Amino acid sequence: MEQQEFTPTRILVVDDDVKLCHLIREYLQPLGYDVMLAHSGPQGVELATREVFSALILDVMLPGYDGFQALRKIRASSSVPVLMLTARGEESDRIVGLELGADDYLPKTFSTRELLARLRAVIRRSVLSAAEAAPKPTDKVAVGEIAIDPEARFVTLAGAPVVLTTIEFDLLLTLARAAGRVKSREQLLLEVAERNFDVFDRSIDVHISSIRKKLGDDPKVPRYIVTIRSAGYMLRRPASEPPS
Repeated sequence: MEQQEFTPTRILVVDDDVKLCHLIREYLQPLGYDVMLAHSGPQGVELATREVFSALILDVMLPGYDGFQALRKIRASSSVPVLMLTARGEESDRIVGLELGADDYLPKTFSTRELLARLRAVIRRSVLSAAEAAPKPTDKVAVGEIAIDPEARFVTLAGAPVVLTTIEFDLLLTLARAAGRVKSREQLLLEVAERNFDVFDRSIDVHISSIRKKLGDDPKVPRYIVTIRSAGYMLRRPASEPPS
């Protein structure tokens, strides 16, 4: 049986409201997030500076030291996106947080849909910023019969050209570069960041279905793109090919 790796998007929630922390975790985990919890300023800083996260959700009112002090310490060594929570919501709090390096602010009267939208937005901005700063890989990618030329934006299947839309091409290239490993829908939404996806956008599934048709793939017995239940999608690597 082929190895299937799946790395969810890691989030740290720092809030002394234990019930709220667990509600956030229960909401985000099915969407492809790995959520860790901390309930004090010192604990949050220790985790945020020791481990790697895609984003932090940081409360202003914390024991030990408050969210502003925690943010100042985190920013001394990390540029991780930070979404701050406040029960008070005064403009002065928002200004202080933003000046210290918070990426966005959310009052504690938030809905889960708004939390997800803002969380996705701060992560997406971080991903885009990193992508703009990094050199674009132009090496050709080959997985079995599928060959992709990123520079020419050209795909062939067993030597025959495959015509894909811009988003379909980017999705297939992302899956090909991670061949043999699972990409969650959330990761695909973030990595194919050409457009502003809606909070509960399921168009990733529509695009994957279209790619499958163009590859002549049967979703029930896939040769190429495999659906991993409750996780996401994976481009199958032929058994004869070594893992990358």
